[in-house]
Amino acid sequence: MSLRVVFLGTAGSIPTPQRSLPAIAVQRKGELFLFDCGEGVQRQMIKAKVSFHRKMKIFITHMHGDHVLGLPGLLQTMSLLDREKKLEIYGPPGIKAFVEAIKQTVQFVLTYPIEISEIEDAGVVCEEKEYEVDTIWTEHVIPSLAYALVEKLRPGKFYPKKAKSLGIPEGPLWSKLQHSSTVKLPNGRIVKPEEVLGPPRPGRKIVYTGDTKFLNSIIKFAEGADLLIHDATFDDELWEKAEEDGHSTPSQAAEVAKKAKSKWLVLTHISARYKTTDLLLEQAKKKFPRVDVAEDFMKIDLPLLDA
Repeated sequence: MSLRVVFLGTAGSIPTPQRSLPAIAVQRKGELFLFDCGEGVQRQMIKAKVSFHRKMKIFITHMHGDHVLGLPGLLQTMSLLDREKKLEIYGPPGIKAFVEAIKQTVQFVLTYPIEISEIEDAGVVCEEKEYEVDTIWTEHVIPSLAYALVEKLRPGKFYPKKAKSLGIPEGPLWSKLQHSSTVKLPNGRIVKPEEVLGPPRPGRKIVYTGDTKFLNSIIKFAEGADLLIHDATFDDELWEKAEEDGHSTPSQAAEVAKKAKSKWLVLTHISARYKTTDLLLEQAKKKFPRVDVAEDFMKIDLPLLDA
């Protein structure tokens, strides 16, 4: 089972002919996670063939227009397409008032319920059986969040030969053991999962910084990430402007990836001043080997290891 990351918008502040505004879709099983919601996101989703009808959670990093103004259009489009599943929206204080203003002033009828959670404190903001979404506050010109989608530990690899040697009949008992449940055999013997399973296996971790300066706290937050998606709005020569505007440079993003021992770095939120991204890529690669610059509609699949 792969985690698919689809970059729907990769620009910073102003769209360009090649880049739409920030939005990143993560597809996991039948669920969609949308990180930020720049203008025109629903058109990007249509072009990328990302479904509007999945179970969906939206995570907004901060209340700047380029990260949140796509919500009105997206909400209306999903209603016009008769979405019925509940939509969950997470974001900083202000997100509730923004969505309420849309509902009260734009004339359309929602066909699905919306549940909004305003985030006050860092920590786990969403927890499900197989994963959680964590957050920390970053340092931008307004309050802004970074998010981490973290899969929980999976049961270890199942060894059929061990199960057969213990006299466990193939069928439902095997399934229970594979799901970490102790079983009782017909002869009364108790078999624990660890007798037929290998050690627990880690899930995957995706970290998205949103807009931020270089921060040591992000290094810890991104520790061991399979994929780190980091702000790299300006090149290294413009580090003072990046500092002033609450953004990062390629070298700073690479420094985070290196110290966090992340496996893969993708730079995003690219300023409209850059017609090509060769310079940004070159600067980041001096510090971290596995790096890409995000492009609209770029897809990354993160398979489960040792599945």
